[in-house]
Amino acid sequence: MNKKRYNDLVQKHMPKPGKMYNAMKAFIIGGSIGVLGQLLIDLFTKVLDIPQKEANTYMIIVLIFFASLFTAIGFFDNFVSFARAGIIVPITGFAHAMTSAALEYRKEGLITGVGSNIFKITGSVILYGVVAAYVFGIIRYLLFGG
Repeated sequence: MNKKRYNDLVQKHMPKPGKMYNAMKAFIIGGSIGVLGQLLIDLFTKVLDIPQKEANTYMIIVLIFFASLFTAIGFFDNFVSFARAGIIVPITGFAHAMTSAALEYRKEGLITGVGSNIFKITGSVILYGVVAAYVFGIIRYLLFGG
């Protein structure tokens, strides 16, 4: 049996992923991250008496810090394989992608390793985010004025 036929047979008999199950899991886990973010904002504003705008920034910093920390200790990859889009779509996924790239290329040094490869995965996200911001900004300006 050749390799192509074997791969076709394997694909044919592999169990199909439960799309609804994965969607619900992503919804619940992503929603839980949203609830955690709101709890952090409430903690910062009500307990620590930090203004709302600053509390939002601190919440994002905390989520990015823990996503990067969990990536560095190897926990985040295992959780991603379980949670999938629920953990990748929020800011935690962006932090995970940047930290993973930094850890992967750290042996090559700070400049040629980490510095030149840290945006390998996330560079396209930044690029298209900036382009979309300009496009929607122009549309808003044309429709609603300055």
